[in-house]
Amino acid sequence: MIDYEFKVVVIGGGTGLPTILRGLKRYPVEITAIVTVADDGGSSGDLREDLDVPPPGDIRNVLVALSEVEPLVQELFQYRFDGNTPLNGHPTGNLLIAAMTNITGDFATAIQGLSEVLKVRGRVLPVCNRSLNLCAEYTDGSIMLGESNIPQKDKKIRRVYYENNHHTALDEAVDAIMEADLVMLAPGSLYTSIIPNLLLPEISQAITRAKAMTVYCCNIMTQPGETTKFKVSDHIKAIEEHVGGRFIDKVLVNDGQIEDDIINRYKEQGSTVVKIDSKILKEMKIEVIRSRVALLSEAGEVRHNFKKIAATVFSLLLDDEE
Repeated sequence: MIDYEFKVVVIGGGTGLPTILRGLKRYPVEITAIVTVADDGGSSGDLREDLDVPPPGDIRNVLVALSEVEPLVQELFQYRFDGNTPLNGHPTGNLLIAAMTNITGDFATAIQGLSEVLKVRGRVLPVCNRSLNLCAEYTDGSIMLGESNIPQKDKKIRRVYYENNHHTALDEAVDAIMEADLVMLAPGSLYTSIIPNLLLPEISQAITRAKAMTVYCCNIMTQPGETTKFKVSDHIKAIEEHVGGRFIDKVLVNDGQIEDDIINRYKEQGSTVVKIDSKILKEMKIEVIRSRVALLSEAGEVRHNFKKIAATVFSLLLDDEE
């Protein structure tokens, strides 16, 4: 086993977490990915309800992002069935994770087993070994149950919390945070992918007590139903209010130009560029790291440049060591 000099923990879910991990695995760092288990939509939602297993979708994407097997194996893991059958909409990887969970009787053990099959570079840990039911309270006092339902109301969110708040965080996830040199909050849906990981008391306590440098990779665009009109500082305030204390040291933001036609197309969908409110961030004593991290996907969507983000993270580790 390689003894890496730096330990990096990346926390998140959705598409943002695997994006960051694809870049980081190119560097000589020990990677631990901590993944949300609150998803209740699509294939993940069906499997957690039908088979009583935690949602496998976000875990599947992270495993593939960190895997070092042939592309055909990755393609097999991501293959999604279609047609008029009970398998319609289910990716092969989701079914394998669910099957392995039933075989081993433990979600985290199942992930470890598949990590070995996929030759995963690093560790993939669910934040909790059980499914979690996410709730949102909006500023008008109304309540919504279900991670996939929360953004649909298009109301301002006051807070999110767990309906089943008796579950505890995975011990290995807590230990990884306490032992890390750097903890990064990945970009992604603020209230349904990032903050849910931090709601468990064991995680919030660990992340506020840890000696690690903590970096938040901020979203480039706002998300309708979650962060409409949010600036960079609004994202950070929401995160830290849920945790109950200050812990973010630096924020990585996009400083590159986005074409007007792309911005206008996003505006039609209710999304705008997240503004960097430098003055407020300075008052909050948050160091702002500016980089041209925005790029366009083949589908014309604004995404993070995982190569640049990974290079920035590694340079932060080197600078901190000096």
